[in-house]
Order: sequence, then structure tokens, then C-alpha cells
Amino acid sequence: MEDSVDRHVARWAAFWKDEPAFAPEVEGVLVRMMYIKKWIERADAAAFAASGDDFTLQDYKTLHVLMVQPWPTEATPAQLAEAANVTRAAMTSRLDRLEEAGLITRQVDGSDRRRVLVRPTAKGRDMWNKYIFEGIARDQRALAALRHEELVQLNGLLRKVLLSLEE
Repeated sequence: MEDSVDRHVARWAAFWKDEPAFAPEVEGVLVRMMYIKKWIERADAAAFAASGDDFTLQDYKTLHVLMVQPWPTEATPAQLAEAANVTRAAMTSRLDRLEEAGLITRQVDGSDRRRVLVRPTAKGRDMWNKYIFEGIARDQRALAALRHEELVQLNGLLRKVLLSLEE
């Protein structure tokens, strides 16, 4: 069976037929990974747009960083900005929104008054729980074509690539 990436790779292979540096297998793998990631991102965006809540994908991602990073109960805005790969100013506006919605608290650190600690509220944890499981279901749908053994194999191969890049 042929997919859209096979056609993409075939076009490039014809264009680069005399170029030994072009590796169709590498192009195919990278474009497929990119397409899968885009499918998941579009599905996530559509789910939040259709939710009817005043809770955006950006809100979720910010709350998610707080819930799953090395600081499961608290973090500084700077730590969250770094983990979310956004500027500190962007994180401040995100935190303003979450605090206004009652999903987080910000308190001055008692041991260092220069630091502010961000913590999820019970409402914030409930909101995160609601959306994390919906996201897990979308992720599983994206990879539903693979059997468990194939997912284990794919994980092993991707781990091997990532370890080589982390050296």
C-alpha cells in the first residue's frame, strides 16, 4: 500500500536521481513523523476549540507543564517558562489567565521572598485530569494501526535514534 509520503518521496527521488546524498528512507521516516505530529496537534486544537470551555490548548499546556515537570506540586514562573519553551513574559500572561480562572495560585516563597511559587488548585488538577485523558485517547487513536509489539519495536528504534543524538 502507498501513502502520501511515498508519493512525496518518489517525487524527490526522481528530482534527486543523480544525487547520492538523498536518502529516500530517511526522508520517508522524517516526513511521516512530522505528519503524525501534525495530525495530533490538529486533533488537540480541534478538541479544545469544540469543548465549549473557556479553557484553551495553551491553558492546558501551561497547566500540564506544572503538573508533570520535576516539581509536581509547585514551580516558579521561570521554571515553567523554561519547561514550556516560552518567554517569561508569555508565561506571566498565561499564569494570569490560569489564576483568574482559579486553576492555580501564586504565592511568595516563605524562605525566599524574591521567589513566587505556582501551585495547581484542586480545580486546576480536576481540569488537567479531564483533558489529559482525552489527549491520551487521541494519541492512542493516532497510533491505533500498530499492535502492542509494533509499538514496543517502534519505541526501541526511536530510542536508539534519540540516544545517538543525545551523545
